[in-house]
Amino acid sequence: MATITRLRTRLGGRVRELELLITAFLFVAVSLGALITTAGGRVRWVDLTIICAFAGLFLTISLALALRDWGEDQMVLPIAALLAGIGMIMARRLEPDLVQRYGEVYSGIALKQVIWIFGGAAVLTLASFVPWRLQWLKHYRYTWLFLGLALVAITALFGVERNGARLWLSLGFFQLQPVELLKVLLVIYLATYLDDHRELIGRGIYWLGPLKLPPLPYLAPIVIMWGATIGLIIVQKDLGAALLFFVIFLAMLYVVSGQARYAAVGLFAFALGAAALYPLFSHVRVRLNAWLDPWSDPFGIGFQMVRALHALANGGWAGTGIGAGDPTMVPESHTDFVFVAIGEELGLAGAFALTVCYAIFALKGYLIAMQARDGFQQLLAVGLTTAIAAQAFIIMAGATHLIPLTGITLPFVSYGGSSTLINFAMVGLLLRISAARKPPQTL
Repeated sequence: MATITRLRTRLGGRVRELELLITAFLFVAVSLGALITTAGGRVRWVDLTIICAFAGLFLTISLALALRDWGEDQMVLPIAALLAGIGMIMARRLEPDLVQRYGEVYSGIALKQVIWIFGGAAVLTLASFVPWRLQWLKHYRYTWLFLGLALVAITALFGVERNGARLWLSLGFFQLQPVELLKVLLVIYLATYLDDHRELIGRGIYWLGPLKLPPLPYLAPIVIMWGATIGLIIVQKDLGAALLFFVIFLAMLYVVSGQARYAAVGLFAFALGAAALYPLFSHVRVRLNAWLDPWSDPFGIGFQMVRALHALANGGWAGTGIGAGDPTMVPESHTDFVFVAIGEELGLAGAFALTVCYAIFALKGYLIAMQARDGFQQLLAVGLTTAIAAQAFIIMAGATHLIPLTGITLPFVSYGGSSTLINFAMVGLLLRISAARKPPQTL
């Protein structure tokens, strides 16, 4: 009897997560129904099987969290499931038009995205449930960082080139994008180093005009490592990743130092670096010129942006309806411009709702950081949350012409294996950090 009572208490303690997951599944199911209706009303057994398996998978994870009773945050998992469900529906929506317009190279992307999502859920489960200590990550911080840098360097030399950039490493059946893995490894390195030198970095002892600088010998190693990372990425012409890593670095440095001036100086240094790169790299000039005036060359460098703006205007407030728009008029609508596809078919209301989902995820992630057990876990949570939230903001701002296009993906929603797996791994780590009742051997 006591066991049954304890089980009911544990299950009842995660009712909010269950309700949010059910809401997410209902939205995905209704979206699929609308897509099927628009396409002619033919229901495929594979669609029903995938939806049921998708719901069952995340409900099983939620049930396991409830039975373990560590007290993890109850909003992070439902938001990730909702965003992944939207990505699954968009891949299913875009696949027929992509195949018709660009050929069979796009056939099967919907099924592949489902496989990545299920694989991501497995990675999340490993990160959250396998009995290991978070502190173990600190012991091998240089190993993690050099492993990531080595993978990126190998990719820059021997990787698969697309659109002028070598970002993929072919593994036969799967093409890995090492910069996605480097994103997590860099966050781990920054969290360990900044936590070990928190007091020295936070206490400035040198003055540069009105700016109080920390001890340079302690700041230099992290700046060198970060500079090497950014340098490799720039060589790969992956400007979006360079900007994302810079934002992560500034966010974590601000948490350690509490000095907004450091962030301001960092942004100023980034602006100077961008100005220096403009005359040196043609791809930087192309991206910036396309942002400043895409209408000057609407069939050349401004083609994507012009088409994206037309698609968003076509969507209006309420959208054309799922399956009723023409999102494949915008190149890379399944990856870089999936936000535009959502904006066209779900309108401003749908695009705003998606933005709110990322904002809530960021809020919960930073709350998890504030309630973390120690400084390392706090910085780790800040870095992981910033990696997802900042990436979402950068790509959404680029797709709506607020900033130059960067070529990164929308977390959980854009088509892609490496990104999906790593994003779910970060969610698993956030769940582990948020657990309020972890046993001592797992700290």
